[in-house]
Amino acid sequence: MVCIFVSRDTFPEVLYRRLAEVGEVRAYPYGRPAWLTSGIPKEALKRAAAECDAMVVFVGDVVDREVLSNAVNLKIISTVSVGYDHIDVAEARRRGIVVANTPEVLVDATADLAVGLLLALARRIVEGDRLIREGKAYDVWGALMGSDIRGKRAGVVGLGNLGAAIARRLLAFGAEVVYWSRTRKPQVEFALGIKYLPLEELLATSDFVVVSVALTPDTRHLMNWERLSRMKRGAYLVNVSRGPVVDTEALLRALREGVLAGAALDVYEVEPLPHTHELARMPNVVLTPHIGSAALETRAKMAEIAAENVVRFFREGRPLYVVE
Repeated sequence: MVCIFVSRDTFPEVLYRRLAEVGEVRAYPYGRPAWLTSGIPKEALKRAAAECDAMVVFVGDVVDREVLSNAVNLKIISTVSVGYDHIDVAEARRRGIVVANTPEVLVDATADLAVGLLLALARRIVEGDRLIREGKAYDVWGALMGSDIRGKRAGVVGLGNLGAAIARRLLAFGAEVVYWSRTRKPQVEFALGIKYLPLEELLATSDFVVVSVALTPDTRHLMNWERLSRMKRGAYLVNVSRGPVVDTEALLRALREGVLAGAALDVYEVEPLPHTHELARMPNVVLTPHIGSAALETRAKMAEIAAENVVRFFREGRPLYVVE
């Protein structure tokens, strides 16, 4: 019988029932909320790779070369996420193991959060909330000045499904939207009425920059000091892609030196971000704990698709979504 390992015993029950249609399910006794990004021990992953035909994992579960070196019968790894940088895809491919993910379903939830973070920055919402709670708002009551979005230029870095969804939302707020992407998207440009710019020009002229590229070797530290220092002075940066796309030290420098008016982050180079981190002490920085897809409906659908990827693989030979 097919052995299917699931790295959490706390996903929605429907996931396990669906997987049980094609094999024996072994769920790791995680015992905490399924969506925590804290991974399970590497030894458990190595054992699963050695004993099972399929693995269903989450973003904190690092399936690297060491884990995959134990794979004997492993045929598919299905991750309950759109990102797959926690999996050594090249090594999996070399061993003939299919890697599947859950794209598209989380686009709207993450795009909503991206625009919410931008609004929180522009209108100083989080700062205002903190001042009231600390009894310090009286001197600025009615005068905590922010910035309009209408009429401003918003640059989207990465125009995949997520970037396009963010662009649509920003257009509804009356922003002029421009974009940069590794691959130009003329059909999306035409459909949305947005303009492509070289990355350096986008950064130098945008009032708001929203980063939504996938993490690859080419995009790691895409937003480094050289690029951040060339941003329009007083601009805002929002990152909802992956933490390592933005060089944290360079970002801190840009904030300290007043190059940027503020930043909002949902992802970080080190997760969880320590509460003692300098970013957490800056009043012009908005931080959320990697909750881009954290809507009940979205997360339930992600779990369903992760299970369906495995079921389709064993029944039809190909999952719904393959990481190419």
